[in-house]
Amino acid sequence: FACFLTFKLPPEEMSGDEIAQSWDYTQISVQNFSYKWTISNFSFILEGMRAHIRSPAFSIGANEKWCLRVHRDEINEERTTYLSVYLLLLSCPKNHVRAKFQFWIESAEGEKTRSMRSPRAFAFVPHYSWGFKKFVRRDFLLSHADWLLPDDKFTLHCKVSVVQDSFSISDQNRKPGIQVPKCTLADELGGLWKNSCFTDCCLLVGGQEFRAHKAVLAARSTVFRAMFEHDMEGSKRNHLEIQDLEPRVFKAMMDFIYTGTAPDLDSVADALLAAADRYGLESLKVMCEDALCRDLSVEKAAHTLFLADIHSAGQLKTQALDFITAHASEVSETSGWKAMVGSYPNLVAEAYRSLASAPPVTHMCLSEAAATYTVNLGKDSMVVRALIQP
Repeated sequence: FACFLTFKLPPEEMSGDEIAQSWDYTQISVQNFSYKWTISNFSFILEGMRAHIRSPAFSIGANEKWCLRVHRDEINEERTTYLSVYLLLLSCPKNHVRAKFQFWIESAEGEKTRSMRSPRAFAFVPHYSWGFKKFVRRDFLLSHADWLLPDDKFTLHCKVSVVQDSFSISDQNRKPGIQVPKCTLADELGGLWKNSCFTDCCLLVGGQEFRAHKAVLAARSTVFRAMFEHDMEGSKRNHLEIQDLEPRVFKAMMDFIYTGTAPDLDSVADALLAAADRYGLESLKVMCEDALCRDLSVEKAAHTLFLADIHSAGQLKTQALDFITAHASEVSETSGWKAMVGSYPNLVAEAYRSLASAPPVTHMCLSEAAATYTVNLGKDSMVVRALIQP
């Protein structure tokens, strides 16, 4: 079946109040396909009587032909034998196909286990394949044979998502309808804040006074609401002192409370993340996570992981761990990482677990020569194996 991703381009603002009346849709078709392959007498593969086996060819629609390959690979540096799995493109009408893929084993109970998926869409060309060199350990399969190899049968599933052509639909000649004015609520609330109009409370931050509106603060922040509802010291006098926030960070937070935007976000993202966490501003917290994620670097990775952990920023923490996994050798030499080793061993342990569980995606080339070598493709180091064509 095919699924469609639809993007609508919003009308661009013109000079004055004129609004563009045309629109476009771009649709990207993604074709999904699942393939189930059961191999009988699988112990012959594990015992070394056959080094590899290939599935029958299968088609996705009427265009491409694919097959799966299963290998028994011994990793010399680990002295461990793994089962490797690969998705191989046999033929296609174009020079390449872009696809994501996922492998998993079906257990004796029909459950999905040992699942691995590609981190992105890879480019396939005929007789080239992508897959996982360390899909599952041989000794793990043997020790769980009743569960994973019932009746000496190995059942492998592969889900493939192929990116198809994109096409656009335009409506350049559509007659203009009624023009709905742009909502100016954020601008109007922002004006009340910036001009201190009709304020009813004063907030003291780092020696500076900020005039604000109780109703707006209570509506936007559950923490401010609790302050006003429970008659905290100073709230009856409409005067509150805010501790542990710099004035510029507080101003950035208030800009968000009134307008939903944070113009100075990038310059105060780390401190603003703490403020958003403290005052229950979840949308601002996510915006800070995004800014810190975009600013990730080798030098900042350890500190970003620390910030994400103490402020329960789950998405940022995942991104920081993934970054550290991808740049482990460089990050481990930074002063931030060395400080974290001494002070936060729990985060170091999480980073090592992330590194250990990261599935390497390997690329395989079929030819008539037999060799194994390593190549660097961009930031990915991949093992390329040339195999004898069966």
